[in-house]
Amino acid sequence: MSKELEYLSRRVAAGKLSRRDFLGRAAALGITAPFANTLLSTAASAQEPVKGGILKAGIQGGEATNSLDPATFLSQVPFNFGKCWGEYLVALAEDGLENRLAEEYGASDDAKVWTFKIRQDVEFHNGKTVTAEDVVATLERHSNEDSKSGALGIMRGIEGLKADGRDVVITLKEPNADLPYLLADYHLIIQPDGGKDNPAAGISAGPYKVAVDEPGVRHVGERFANFWQADQMGHADQVEIIVINDATARVSALQGGQVHMINRVEPKIVDLVKRVPNVEIKTLSGPGHYVFIMHCNTAPFDNNDLRMALKLAMNRQEMVDKILRGYGTAGNDFPINASYPLFADDIEQRTFDPDKAKFHFQKSGHDGPVLLRTSDVAFPGAVDAAQLYQQSCAQAGITIEIKREPGDGYWSEVWNKQPFSTSYWGGRPTQDQMYSTAYLSTADWNDTRFFNERFDKLLLEARAELDQTKRKELYREMALIVRDEGGLICPMFNQYIDAVSDKVAGYGGGVNHELMDGYALAKCWLTA
Repeated sequence: MSKELEYLSRRVAAGKLSRRDFLGRAAALGITAPFANTLLSTAASAQEPVKGGILKAGIQGGEATNSLDPATFLSQVPFNFGKCWGEYLVALAEDGLENRLAEEYGASDDAKVWTFKIRQDVEFHNGKTVTAEDVVATLERHSNEDSKSGALGIMRGIEGLKADGRDVVITLKEPNADLPYLLADYHLIIQPDGGKDNPAAGISAGPYKVAVDEPGVRHVGERFANFWQADQMGHADQVEIIVINDATARVSALQGGQVHMINRVEPKIVDLVKRVPNVEIKTLSGPGHYVFIMHCNTAPFDNNDLRMALKLAMNRQEMVDKILRGYGTAGNDFPINASYPLFADDIEQRTFDPDKAKFHFQKSGHDGPVLLRTSDVAFPGAVDAAQLYQQSCAQAGITIEIKREPGDGYWSEVWNKQPFSTSYWGGRPTQDQMYSTAYLSTADWNDTRFFNERFDKLLLEARAELDQTKRKELYREMALIVRDEGGLICPMFNQYIDAVSDKVAGYGGGVNHELMDGYALAKCWLTA
């Protein structure tokens, strides 16, 4: 038994197995958690990172309009490159949160005042020392309505910010036990003076300094010699992201050795990629979901009968089977699944019902086709999913007209602008953050234009509720409101599917997003 665990622990250290899966196997074998963790520590110490080389990734989700301003991050390339050069207060980890620039943090008894102590002697890429004032300035910038930050929805709950020596003191309008998780948002890269002078300078305190920034083409980072945690991150001399939006081209680049890892392997080719020599498939389940989004304030989607018809005309299981090939689960038209601790598992699963869909469609009074915009970059298999949806809608007497948009410009010109389109969400660490980012009436990323006073009231009430049972009940009611009145069609929760060369070591972990939550380039190293 111990030999099996020793073997598995070595696989964790080599990035071949996640820590979570290892601990699950250990528990199944009756091994105590302390002993299992000891094995992991021993294996990790034996797997010393190798310094040097150029670690390359081929990533979908890059556009010519991308910027290094973290407030503007929308897609996968800025997200992943940001984890190379950016540094955060805290970061998500498999067992909760990992302290980054925040050495420690705590809250008042009512969870309304939070204090974060900033590490000493951490250096920005420009040589300046990171201070509490820089952190305050960063949070202020992302709280400013003019910043148009993707984190603005969660920052509106802050009433006051101040620096007190090494401490950052955050006072909230209402109590919020989830605040540290909110501050792990990928937009909140700490910058000198908050980035107020030049937010797109690409300067922070991460393991790599920005060397090349060619939006839509490639991005290069050079190892930062004074990175504060050099024994754990920043092993390669350089990291490079090559923007490869075409799925076939990404696989070819990995197979040909032009890159060492890729994201967004399409489920329909996973079995083929598994046969590629010296390549491994990596999957991660979590809160990520693929969506069809309608603007509730734009005709004809301002009619709830039409929205309900389009929801009932979605064959979710068919989507999971044919688009995800089983690498995911069916959605239920609200953005929460079992990966969230306070998930309500007693809400009836919505199923394909062409007769009811036809009833609501006729009741809506809408006549003529419904235009749906999609693109290959929306999510893996998005165009096929749109065509599959077109077929299921036809069974309800609904005509869907599909417009295939180019990948370059989709996130800036289609998503959150056009009234009916395909998209994806990576999910968030907490329900409050997911709802605050995309469903609160005032959220900039309210991509369904969902405005509901009752929902907003419940969200604020749940945020301040410290009783978890009561909080779960509030989230359940919110889910029902979104499901039955919102503009979200959520047919499926996806697994992230990456592919990695066997020349890469240190790959493992990840909670919410692909490529180790974006840290694969920052944490992995080359063995050859």
